[in-house]
Amino acid sequence: MPDRPVSNVLEAHQLSKEVSSPEGALTILKQVSFTIAAGETVAVVGPSGAGKSTLLALLAGLDLPTRGHVNLNGANLSDLDEDGRALVRAESVGFVFQSFHLVPSLNALENVMLPLELAGHDDARRAAREIIDKVGLADRWSHYPAQLSGGEKQRVAIARAFATEPAVLFADEPTGNLDSRTGENIMELMFELNRNSSTTLVLVTHDNGLAARCERVLALDAGGLVSDTRAAA
Repeated sequence: MPDRPVSNVLEAHQLSKEVSSPEGALTILKQVSFTIAAGETVAVVGPSGAGKSTLLALLAGLDLPTRGHVNLNGANLSDLDEDGRALVRAESVGFVFQSFHLVPSLNALENVMLPLELAGHDDARRAAREIIDKVGLADRWSHYPAQLSGGEKQRVAIARAFATEPAVLFADEPTGNLDSRTGENIMELMFELNRNSSTTLVLVTHDNGLAARCERVLALDAGGLVSDTRAAA
């Protein structure tokens, strides 16, 4: 990992992904290239089956491309083995998913403490309490996931994702399981935390209104990058 921040926190170089099927090789992504600067907010949009979630998995090092490579915070993920990619994710990446992915046996505070403890943080409890307070759950920190509403669970997930101050936060349809009002509140929280940190936000969404709030919109169709639109200054 580099000793200083890199200007482009993500670089996708000619990414292609193919998988085997009974009919032969199936192309999921083909020759996708772009760079994302530190601190940007970027939406990834496109119809179902366009390759959005596959792209996210490649950018995060959860999967490897058939051809091409990804540089994540200065590390070429294709040069690393699985343990190496896991280390880069632990140091540089946060995730927010549609289905929350909280540990049911841990309360809200403990869920947020988990990545801090794995990263060897000196005072994980204090740091977790601070971020729990920021997401508006100061009076719910001792509750377990089963005792929380969908919106509260997603707030815990967001707090956990931002706790380690990651270089990149990947959010895959983070409001998909929430009603519209709760979803709006959750996204306002994510954008606020992004504004107050140096974390880059990469958001997969089918919501055009939500995508329009990002500084850039990457549109995929049939596995290809069909447009890269920047917000007007």
